[in-house]
Amino acid sequence: MASIVHFGVPGKGWVYYQEKKLYDLTRNEPAPYFSFGTTQGRPDTTVMIGSKTAALVVVDMQNFFLHPDCNNHPNGLKAVEPIVEVVAKCRELGIQIIWLNWGLTEQDLVTMPPAVHKNFSRDLIDSKENGKKPDGGGQARGGFGSDMGNNRGRLLMAKSWNAELYEPLLKVSDQEKDIFCAKNRMSGMWTDGTPLHSVVKDRFRTLLFAGVNTDQCVLGTLVDAYNRSFDCIMLSDCCATPTPGGQKVTAWNVSKGYGFVADSKSFCDGVELRTEDEKLSHVGASG
Repeated sequence: MASIVHFGVPGKGWVYYQEKKLYDLTRNEPAPYFSFGTTQGRPDTTVMIGSKTAALVVVDMQNFFLHPDCNNHPNGLKAVEPIVEVVAKCRELGIQIIWLNWGLTEQDLVTMPPAVHKNFSRDLIDSKENGKKPDGGGQARGGFGSDMGNNRGRLLMAKSWNAELYEPLLKVSDQEKDIFCAKNRMSGMWTDGTPLHSVVKDRFRTLLFAGVNTDQCVLGTLVDAYNRSFDCIMLSDCCATPTPGGQKVTAWNVSKGYGFVADSKSFCDGVELRTEDEKLSHVGASG
């Protein structure tokens, strides 16, 4: 029997197998399981999750943040292909896909705190910072609900073109099988009862995170999930931010404090364990 360490109440928490450097996050749930390596933190560390209680949360991969007619986000565009690969792997494993996006209502506009409004109202603060290209493109930030012009719709309002998934991700989404959650704050889980919280609270235990921006909406949602006792895993190359140093600091903090960091390759190269016996063999324990 491998030497083990329990984190939390035995049977309800994690099990760490020292010789294998493996964290078992499954908490005695039934098969199938999925085991994959981390890419930050202690070298050669592996995590094992339950496929039925895991979900991939893809944050804000919307036209507003990614489309050239709305923004200049080369780092965000680089994250598209890895996300597409991870989405395909999750479908293969039966891991739920959740698309978490800004999608505001008229009620949100009158209940939103001033600090949240300010971040999306740059044009109103300084007209020189309007972000517009000569053809009328660019990231116009005239405040939530403002008309962005050029048929882009009202800024981050639900069902507007700029709030839709970026086309390559829209193509791999599944309107019937995937879950689509709107958010009205930087975090999609800033309070109990948000669409995301309502969806995950009784169905999922492990949340895999991807999207933009790493140090803002992705981290905000991840930290709130962590504080609500979810197991959190950041897929680093599936996340992006234009903030100088933001990607590195966020990954460091997640690996040190909030959970684990992997990437698309380590995840897609993982091992599926279809039975309890395969799980026991994988961790080096006897049945």
